Amino acid sequence: MAKVSIFVGSMYGNAENLANDSAEFLNKSGHEASVIEPASIVDVVQAENILFISSTTGSGDIPDNLLPLFLQMQSEFPMLTGKKVAVIALGDSSYGDTYCGAGKQIDALIEELNATRAQPRLDIDACEYFEPWEPAEPWLQALAKNL
Repeated sequence: MAKVSIFVGSMYGNAENLANDSAEFLNKSGHEASVIEPASIVDVVQAENILFISSTTGSGDIPDNLLPLFLQMQSEFPMLTGKKVAVIALGDSSYGDTYCGAGKQIDALIEELNATRAQPRLDIDACEYFEPWEPAEPWLQALAKNL
């Protein structure tokens, strides 16, 4: 059993709903998962395993509720060595180069912080999936096995 802290960046609630569904799924899979809101850098440092779920706003930007944590992680640079981290990025491919930009930024930062990828980043396209759970469920099944 692994303990998983889920950090979510959501603008209109889609990523937040997916985070809650993911926590429920991981808990039913035998892990201990919880959505951390509001999140602080202390929560990141104390987390055993981390799942970031974020929508993308504007021109590939991180939503306002996750941005302060992201900026604090960039400035304080807490090394995540030994922590398993995964990212689900929500976006709209019609935005071109900024598609899933928030998740890509988070993914790049966790790599710089020396985290171990528990699973490759999952990019979910709103043009392809109205409900993000459809592509997220098999990905979460694999994540549950990798924790």
